[in-house]
Amino acid sequence: MVARLQNTIRDYAWGSRTALPELLGVEPDGNPQAELWMGAHESASSLVGGESLYQLVSAEPAAVLGEETAERFEGRFPFLAKLLAAEQPLSIQAHPSRSQAIDGYARDEAAEIPRDAADRNYKDSWPKPEILIALGPFDALVGFRPLDESVALLEALGAPELQELADLLRDGKLRDAFTHFMSSDRDSIRPLVAALGEACRRYDGTAWAVEIETLDKLCVDFPDDPGVLAALLLNRVRLERFQAVYLPAGNVHAYLHGTGFEVMANSDNVLRGGLTRKHVDVPELVSVVDFEPLTSPVLEGSDEAAGVTAYETGCEYFAVRRVEVAGEVDVRAEGPRIVACVEGTVTVGAEGTEDTVELSTGQSAFLRGPEGPCNLRGSGTAFVVSTG
Repeated sequence: MVARLQNTIRDYAWGSRTALPELLGVEPDGNPQAELWMGAHESASSLVGGESLYQLVSAEPAAVLGEETAERFEGRFPFLAKLLAAEQPLSIQAHPSRSQAIDGYARDEAAEIPRDAADRNYKDSWPKPEILIALGPFDALVGFRPLDESVALLEALGAPELQELADLLRDGKLRDAFTHFMSSDRDSIRPLVAALGEACRRYDGTAWAVEIETLDKLCVDFPDDPGVLAALLLNRVRLERFQAVYLPAGNVHAYLHGTGFEVMANSDNVLRGGLTRKHVDVPELVSVVDFEPLTSPVLEGSDEAAGVTAYETGCEYFAVRRVEVAGEVDVRAEGPRIVACVEGTVTVGAEGTEDTVELSTGQSAFLRGPEGPCNLRGSGTAFVVSTG
């Protein structure tokens, strides 16, 4: 089976009002449109022929996913793909590992916290590694900056109020610094954010211009939020079209602005620390964070075959290939697959079936696990997502 997906748009407040409508070729409705979900997540499953893909997988996992995938992932669809359009920053956040998710989910279940409760940390027992591939310039905070660089930034700012933070970093105490400031109440944070904002506006250098611009805006938008101080410690990244960031368990990050194609394990586990009014649990966040500095946050794709670029992550839940279609391209990915067209027009087929689906920009198709390798024809760009 090769079938068109009917997908759901999530209207989170940080979403762009124009980016997804422009991509989909429809008129904006005036509301924020943050994410278009493609997959079988129970909270917003795609439809296949009018039926929920989540329910199809639940009813016949081996037939839909393939026997090997169904067994490996306990009958659960392994990944979730999204088109993401951020107009405002998302929260400072990190995601748990598999073992951390299992433990956290068991604790929340034992405490009888409703699964849809705003203050529940673990919605399921899965990890949520993810990759974001930019469809245009995309700004993000990704992983901890090397400590000597963060000290250099603080010295360039020259704010006496931030001396304690600089001293902790000089002593190599990143975990202590992050925990201390993220645990501070809003009354304590407000003067520090104000001092940071003033220092940003005094700065007249060029070495940290992008970082300073971002911090200054965050100080204005989040004047009493500890997440602003966390942003001081993170790599400020600007992705160009088709560059990516991979976020394994424990990576602290926040998307700032832009449109991208995102793929993650099929989970909704998010532990937030700031830049949000949603539930924040700093001790739980700190328990999953990886405090190892990240020196090379940007991931480039590598050529796999003519017209096919692979994004190597080593993740078992998903693999992502970008396909530049100019005529006809075979993609050897196997198992359950989602094909998403992000430019032009692409017709999707599969070895062993006569089914085909023509996709225009923003549309997607699903291939069952038992289907053979997929075939793409036409002129455009598509992403093929399969299991890792």
